[in-house]
Amino acid sequence: MTDWNEFEFDTRAIRAGQVRTEEGEHSEAIFPTSSFVFKNAAQAAARFAHTEEGNIYSRFTNPTVRTFEHRLASLEGGERCIATSSGMAAILTTCLGLLKAGDHILASRSIFGTTVNLFSNILGRFGVETTFVNLTDFSEWEAAITPKTKLLFLETPSNPLTEIADIKQLADLAHAHDSLLVVDNCFCTPVLQQPLSLGADIIIHSATKYLDGQGRCIGGAVVGPESLLGTDIYSIMRSAGPTMSPFNAWVFTKGLETLSLRMKAHCESALILAQWLEQQPAIERVYYPGLTSHAQHELAKKQQTGFGGIVSFEVKGGKEQAWKLIDSTRFLSITANLGDTKTTITHPATTTHGRLTDEQRQTAGIKDGLIRISVGLENISDIQADISRDI
Repeated sequence: MTDWNEFEFDTRAIRAGQVRTEEGEHSEAIFPTSSFVFKNAAQAAARFAHTEEGNIYSRFTNPTVRTFEHRLASLEGGERCIATSSGMAAILTTCLGLLKAGDHILASRSIFGTTVNLFSNILGRFGVETTFVNLTDFSEWEAAITPKTKLLFLETPSNPLTEIADIKQLADLAHAHDSLLVVDNCFCTPVLQQPLSLGADIIIHSATKYLDGQGRCIGGAVVGPESLLGTDIYSIMRSAGPTMSPFNAWVFTKGLETLSLRMKAHCESALILAQWLEQQPAIERVYYPGLTSHAQHELAKKQQTGFGGIVSFEVKGGKEQAWKLIDSTRFLSITANLGDTKTTITHPATTTHGRLTDEQRQTAGIKDGLIRISVGLENISDIQADISRDI
């Protein structure tokens, strides 16, 4: 089998993980089957006893899903990848595999609203406690970590304010307390940031976003070392079944082929848009790591190779003006999804973070006038013109 570590990123994004069948197909094959046939009873017994590798049942072994897993693991520099049915399923599978009642999660306040709900209201019912701290205030992380802390969890850049955490610093803190650092790398993807190389233990992806890149399918992934993923986390996948479908895995695999090209284009247009927004008198503030005005601009330059495609900004006039601007657009997609070739626009306070309390939103910096744009691949002048209809 080819050692894909010998090849450059863009080559691995197109080639890694593919195993051709006897049909000699050029593109990756899709295996839409629930089960697999064994040669005889002895082989079936060997597969179930784990004395022989091979396919058993598509809930946990499918060649198309495996191709995606191998390719993403190669791009992130991980030993293993486990594909899941959604990004939230990836987080849940990780937590169920690594935590038990009495354990503690230390998490950034600046994470996806549904992740906050998962940690606080769902895992909390099963005896797992979560403390939320300021993503960029290292002293809060230090003060809140306890002997019961098993996971440090964060998104960097954060959603939707694009705050940047120092991954290496937090990895050192986690390891000094026998904890694991879990980083959601959705906004950057392995093209722009590789958390494992900075000391993180596990990477989470919503493949729904940039890995797909065209808003077609729902999926997620967990990437990390075999020692963590190969037993406890994999056993949750096998038994609980938060499984990625073969068709979705095929779509994500094809998405990875153009990931590098797309991310570079997203970054280029996002920077132009952010710089332009800073010049508009109706805009209170712009959040984008590529701007020198961004609080963690230098850190972003250090640990990322690009600044991403997400631009958030506050309009003067609060929610009323924010909704008015959103509703005035003609072709931007008003949707909460992101990472698409199509530019999307949303009002976080009433959508992605709408399930948080007013106090939680205020603490996280999600103001009523905040708008988030996932900059797509349309002509940037058309995007600017569409936004400026009510600026």
